[in-house]
This record gives sequence, structure tokens and C-alpha cells, in this order.
Amino acid sequence: MSKEPFIKQSLAEETVLFVSVFKWICAAAGVGVVVGLSTTVFIKILLWAQHLSSQWEFYYFLLPVALVVSVFLVRFFEPDAAGHGTEKVIEAIHKRSGKIKASVVPVKLAATIITLAAGGSVGKEGPCAQIGAALASQLADLFRLSDQDRKKLVICGISAGFASVFGTPISGAIFGVEVLFVGSILYEVLLPSFVAGLVGYKIAAAFGVPYFYHLIPQVPSGGFFFLQVAAAGIFLGLCARLFIGILQAGKYCSARLSINPFLKAFLAGLVLAGLTLLVSTRYLGLGIETIQDTLNGSSPPWYSFILKAVFTSITLSFGGSGGIVTPVFFVGSTAGACFAGLFGLDVSIFSSIGLVALLAGAANTPISAGMMAVEMFGPAIAPYAAIAAVLSFLMTGHHSVYPSQILLMRKSASLDVQIGQEIDSVCPSYKEHEKTILGGFSHCWRFFREYMQKRKNT
Repeated sequence: MSKEPFIKQSLAEETVLFVSVFKWICAAAGVGVVVGLSTTVFIKILLWAQHLSSQWEFYYFLLPVALVVSVFLVRFFEPDAAGHGTEKVIEAIHKRSGKIKASVVPVKLAATIITLAAGGSVGKEGPCAQIGAALASQLADLFRLSDQDRKKLVICGISAGFASVFGTPISGAIFGVEVLFVGSILYEVLLPSFVAGLVGYKIAAAFGVPYFYHLIPQVPSGGFFFLQVAAAGIFLGLCARLFIGILQAGKYCSARLSINPFLKAFLAGLVLAGLTLLVSTRYLGLGIETIQDTLNGSSPPWYSFILKAVFTSITLSFGGSGGIVTPVFFVGSTAGACFAGLFGLDVSIFSSIGLVALLAGAANTPISAGMMAVEMFGPAIAPYAAIAAVLSFLMTGHHSVYPSQILLMRKSASLDVQIGQEIDSVCPSYKEHEKTILGGFSHCWRFFREYMQKRKNT
């Protein structure tokens, strides 16, 4: 065989790859710049609005009005701006090739700022991801890109939004390619996601967007600490499942309450204001102060993670607009602190583990959660946090805070689930199989029962 055709073929392949890489580096960097700037604008306006509302001691009495205004904006201007933004982006990627209307940007920004300024329990990453994804979709339309390329740009918008909000470019990039499917990562979007995440983070940081990091320089060593971390991972997985269940209960109650949506939002705001009077303002808004307190070793009331889930469920289910990941951080850090308090362990270490592990379970993103531990807490705790994250991911089961995720794996060989469907429609059932460990136990138990029955009959 002549070497000349082989050389030509290799050169052609390398040329195509070079052009493709150059194209996506430029496109992803452009998305990163746009999302970094939009995140900066959003965060600056949000901080100003929260500072303004906090001047009044009972600012949370604005919640009934705020939820009504949020419902009005969403219903009459852009229905896709409802709920927590990342879920809507996932749905757009799977069902509409990533096409998102430009009107989502101002409506989502306004509805989220109004919700958070009045004390609604939501996050800030979802709006940034949705706004970034919408802007990326508009760029794709402007340059007349294909549906496949639009999807990639929109995924870059998710990555850049997550990275620029939390100051975690690596985990932000991985989150964008991991959150769409349970059990699969889109490697073809890995490079542009990293570029978009890094550029978005750098732009936002340059304009003074605040981030919180908590370096843990040293952790205990030995097998006993490993067992403690494993137990914490299982506990946090169950907490993630409880959090998802409370969110679903809120949606169910809202759907069953057949009254005018504006009256429904107003009543929900009154309930939130009443609960705040009974308990504390700790569970309103982003809850960053409580997260930082637990990371610094302060133990909140043991039931804090449950109350935060209830506040978040009411806010999102009855008209509020915002993200879900910051409440996940709150629930995770306080659940970790609760676990540490039960067994007399280091609150700072286990609240750090809880923050990332609950994200892994609730969002089905164990890899990005493990990387987040490195970026936020340092390399010393990262291996243990990664183990807890994977355990939490498994213990949460086939459930998610993002119902539009597509399930591509079984979390146990002994469970029969419908692969390739949205996770919200999956109904797991036990599948007895003697070649699995659970199947072996089941077989032994059945044999023992039959043996005891025979002895009883004789």
C-alpha cells in the first residue's frame, strides 16, 4: 500500500479536527463571555435588591405580593421562566433541540430577583444557567447553526452559568455535560464546556461577583473515619431522597388546589411569612450565611435541612422563580452538620461533605460534585467527599430534582427500570435474580422458609 494516500488521509483528518477544535474554542469562549457578563448583572442587581429589602425587619411580609408578581410575569410574558431554570434548559435540550426564547432572559431575571428579595427560598444558579442558555440559543440562531450545534452551545450556557455563579469552573463544566443524562456524560461537549465554564468564571470574578470557599487543610486518617464517611454518604442519600419527596409533595398540593393561581400564590406567601414568624428567617432566601456558619463549625438546629426543604418546596410550587442548587447546598451542609452532631464528629468536615454529597444525590451528578469538593474545600477532603457523593447518588435511587433527566443506567442490578425515559416517569420494581447478591439472599431466605414450613407440617 502506498504511503502517499495514508499521509493525505491523516493530514485531512488532522485538518478537520483542528478546524473543529478552533471553532468550538471560539464559540464556547463567546458563550462564556456572554454568560459571565449576564451573571454579573444578575448577581449585582440581586445583591442590591436584597440589601434594599433587608432594611425592613419584616421584609418577608412582602412574600405574598412577590409570589403574585412572579406568577403574573411568568403567565403573561413567558411560561418557560417558571420554576427552577436548569430543569427548563434540560427539557429544552431533550425536546426542542435547545431552542429557548429570548423573552426568557428578562422575565426570569425579574421574577427571580423579586422572589429572592422578598425572602423566597430559591437559588441563583438556575436563573443564571437558563439566562445563559437562552442567550446561547439566540447566538446559535444568529449564526444559523444546526440543531446539534445549538444543543452544544446551550450546554455550554449551563456550564458557564454554574461556574460563574459558584466560582467552580471545573465542576461547572462537568455539571453541564453530566446533568442531562443519569449514567452518561457527553464527551463531545467536554472541551467547549470547559472553555465556557472557565471564561464565564473569569469574567464574573473580574467584575467582583462574590464566592465562598472553605479550605479544609487536614482530615482524620484511618479506617474508622472512612466508615464514618460511608455512613454519612448513606444518610445524605436518604436526605436527598427526602428533599426530592418534599419538592414533589409541594407540586402535588399545588396541583390539587384548584383555585385562582394568583390567590394560590398569595396564600402560599402568607404561609411562608407565618412559618418565618414561628421559626426563623434562617430558611428564607439563599441561606448563604447558614451554609458558611456550618462550614465554620457552627451547628444549626438538627431539623434545619427539613425546614429548608419545606420552604423551598412551597416557594417553587406556588409561583416563585429561582434555582434549586443553592437550597441543595443549604440542605446538604445542615444535614451533614446534623449527622456530625448525632455522633460527636467534626461539624465543619461533615457539613462540607454534606454540601457536595447531597448535590450528587439530588441532581444525579456525582462526578461534578466530587470535583466541586476539590475546588471549594481543597484536596485533603476531596477523596472522602467523592466517596460520600457516589454513595448518596446511589442511595437517592431513580429520583431527581430535575424530572426531565434521561435515565441511562440502573443503580442496582436487582431493580428493573425503564432505560431511556425521563426519570420522572420511571417506576422501579424489584427484579429477583439469583446471580446478584440480593437475589442470592432472597433465594436463601426462600429456601429457609420452605424448610421451616416442611418441619412444621411434619
